[in-house]
Amino acid sequence: MDFYAGLDVSLEATNICVVDGDGKVVREAKLATDPDAIELFLAEWGVQLKRVGLEAFSYSAWLFTALSDKGLPVICIETRHAKAALIAMLNKTDRNDAKAISQMMRTGWFRAVHVKSEGAQTLRALLVGRKALLGKVLDIENMIRGLLRPFGLKVGEISVGRFDGRVREIVAGKKQLEAIAAPLLDARKAMRLQLAKPHRLALAAARSDNAVRRMMTVPGVGALVALTFPATVDDPARFRKSTNVGAHFGLTPRRHQSGQTDRIGGISKCGDELTRAMLYEAAIAILTRIPKNFKLRLWGLRLARKKGLKRAATAVARALAVLLHKIWSSGTTFRFGAGGKRGRVAAAM
Repeated sequence: MDFYAGLDVSLEATNICVVDGDGKVVREAKLATDPDAIELFLAEWGVQLKRVGLEAFSYSAWLFTALSDKGLPVICIETRHAKAALIAMLNKTDRNDAKAISQMMRTGWFRAVHVKSEGAQTLRALLVGRKALLGKVLDIENMIRGLLRPFGLKVGEISVGRFDGRVREIVAGKKQLEAIAAPLLDARKAMRLQLAKPHRLALAAARSDNAVRRMMTVPGVGALVALTFPATVDDPARFRKSTNVGAHFGLTPRRHQSGQTDRIGGISKCGDELTRAMLYEAAIAILTRIPKNFKLRLWGLRLARKKGLKRAATAVARALAVLLHKIWSSGTTFRFGAGGKRGRVAAAM
């Protein structure tokens, strides 16, 4: 008989439930979240497990890798599928969650989630850390602007390098404001220096990756956009068709059909938010800042005249995701010319 296990994982403890092929609970336990302890519990029983399931969350990648290395048939399941199964229970407890996950493993009603490689997770950590630092720097700059505005002092549009000098210039002679602004400017300067470090690491990573360099041949796609894409996708072979990538990043519209109702809504936004935002920014650059025309840009501009810039940028972002995947998986580069609305890719040298 086949046996199936479900793990409800938290930072400190993991609830385990094992069921047989008929769905009967045969073993349960609550252990420390430690791969060795979990393997020992599942192995000492002496049965062959067909599937071991755990829900995808921030801690699951580490545990998935550790248990897989120990030879366990681990599957990381999509959070939405797990939620749909768990919500049916009257009493939501960690023990019941583990039981429900084990039943999902038995029935096969789940969707497996791709667990990223350590390299992709490291690259994503770099990009997320850089974005967090940039957000804090912008927050403190906007705060300085807001503090000075009630006094009629306007910083105005100014470059990053001249911001410090401009603020000190307009508060000069106002001792109290000078005393308030000085530590804020010093903090901003320190944060800008720290921001430069992950930024340089990101640029170095882009230069060292041939696939990223090829993606950067697409107009509007810079190093950060090109790095974010593989950091999220991890393996281009995950998608049999490049056209599926847009849906993965939540850039395709929702649809609700029931009886006589058939309604098309906004984009699903169900994928990775960071990558979706990067693709959208690149699409805006293609539509508004790239001087040279090519198929994707011309198609987007025609769409913008009919649907507006935001909808056109979303459509261009979706097409851009498809194009980047094709470039990555086929070893090609972009070049201006004919070849459909997404531009043209040419064989890499």
